[in-house]
Amino acid sequence: MQAKTNDTTVARGREAETRAAAYLENQGLRLVDRNFRVRGGEIDLIMRDGRTLVFVEVRQRSRTDYGGAGASITVHKQRRIILAARHYLARRGDCECRFDCLLIDDGRIEWLRHAFSVDA
Repeated sequence: MQAKTNDTTVARGREAETRAAAYLENQGLRLVDRNFRVRGGEIDLIMRDGRTLVFVEVRQRSRTDYGGAGASITVHKQRRIILAARHYLARRGDCECRFDCLLIDDGRIEWLRHAFSVDA
């Protein structure tokens, strides 16, 4: 039964990332990469907003009982995203970048630009 739960969770995560990418593309951003992983961190979406590279964390929650999607982006999670972003930039060259979050709470989308910084 555990595998079925994980498969469903993974499928919902992929669906949320696809929805988030489409939403951000409709806002004028361009998708560069998805699910960039390094040891110790992952970035859900990497988008381009003009000259700025945008590292996007996508969080979806069907219920808001425990603070919703935004509450799940802890300082520890932010550090893991920053670690992955540093690896990405080291491989592809430095450029202007920012960290955004796209939250999907009970079907509603909220886009947080500049959600956190490397000082996290």
